[in-house]
Amino acid sequence: MPDGKSDVENTRKFLKSRLLTDRTSFHGYETERQNIYDLLERTAEHGESNSALLLGPRGVGKTTLVTSVLAELLTKETFYRNSLIVYLNGLIHIDDRLALKSATAQMNLENAVDGKVFGSFAENLAFLLECLKAGDRKKSKSVIFLLEEFDLFCSHHNQTLLYNLFDVAQSAQAPICVLGITARLDVIELLEKRVKSRFSHRQIFLLPNEDDFDGRLELFEDLLKLPTEQELRKFDATHPSIPEEALNNEEFTLLRNLFKPRQFTFSSKWVTQWNRHIEKLVKNDKVQTVLRHMYDYDVLEGPFRMLLFELVAELDEEHPNITVDSIKHLGENYESDDKVKLLMGLSVLEMCLIIAMKHHSEIYDREPFNFEMILTRFLKWANSSSSMQGIERPVALKAFEHLKQLEFIALATGGSLSKVQKEYQIHRLLLTNGQIRQAVQRMPLLPTEVSQWEHSSLV
Repeated sequence: MPDGKSDVENTRKFLKSRLLTDRTSFHGYETERQNIYDLLERTAEHGESNSALLLGPRGVGKTTLVTSVLAELLTKETFYRNSLIVYLNGLIHIDDRLALKSATAQMNLENAVDGKVFGSFAENLAFLLECLKAGDRKKSKSVIFLLEEFDLFCSHHNQTLLYNLFDVAQSAQAPICVLGITARLDVIELLEKRVKSRFSHRQIFLLPNEDDFDGRLELFEDLLKLPTEQELRKFDATHPSIPEEALNNEEFTLLRNLFKPRQFTFSSKWVTQWNRHIEKLVKNDKVQTVLRHMYDYDVLEGPFRMLLFELVAELDEEHPNITVDSIKHLGENYESDDKVKLLMGLSVLEMCLIIAMKHHSEIYDREPFNFEMILTRFLKWANSSSSMQGIERPVALKAFEHLKQLEFIALATGGSLSKVQKEYQIHRLLLTNGQIRQAVQRMPLLPTEVSQWEHSSLV
């Protein structure tokens, strides 16, 4: 009889590890992946110089794609012996001096540069590349520059780094490949004219498929299932280990601590039982509805993995399985609106003022308003109401100012209104009717007449 506690714990650790560190298994985009693969392979094995940009929204899998390609290429001796990988990140290397210093360290050339004085950036870079030439002076080691957050490098002074890298790639002074990774689709427009003229204009787009819900269900199943022995053998065959010699770059951490499913052991009975449960979940209509809503909000895989991580983190001996209720709860949290939660914490008077603003916006087509207009509308309703009579003006004004502090309303114009009395300053409502309605429906202990007033502007 397998120990249930250790099986659940192992399952939680395994699924967390897969969701966070499995950077070598890449789904879809076969054509784009092959393009990157061919680009890097030709640079290393044939000494071709290339430059390219990999573009796509955050969370679509740009870095994962490059990591999976490199993990495959670095298992080949011809690749890792003939090439060096230099990884620069725009968030870390905030100017060209830092970037060049990091590149020198990653190319193991600190000793060669030590004590030398260079007249220009180009001279320094040319010296680094010259150092990599082999003894016969003809064959040089290829250098692959990976520029993460490429758009941030465009803000560097005179774009010197980009200019020199693209210049070397275009003039074939030494075999280098410059691969930029960015979420800005208009990044070409940020390049200076002299830099743009040296760029190859090879752009590879990773755009999410917005109508592939079946693929999302399949991904949900694949990420949460435990591997059988047959699947483990297949994983070993398609993910050969990278030689230690190829991982000598300490800056490029993406290829370290990769996902290794063999580190986790499960009883075959538990694997069968868990996988059957996941298959049932995927076929459940309620689960599919929640996943469909999530897919309608966001089609990207990265944020979806983080949501599944929340689901997996709740597993323990008291909750050994992922249930329909836990998925529904996750869906509710995902769709929840922070402003609705804030609205639900308001006092009844403040909620009444919000409803008065909503009716004003509906009647006057979202025209701005001041405190006097809202107070008049509120008092007109309050006088016909049994429970909201006798509200004093200063109390209502205080409530109105509190709504302004919470940023539910904002001044319609800038400093020109600073001399106007606060009762007459013009404001705009920053909430949608849907948010107000949702808050009124969920708000506990709200008088019935207030919720009825929200539905109808007639007093």
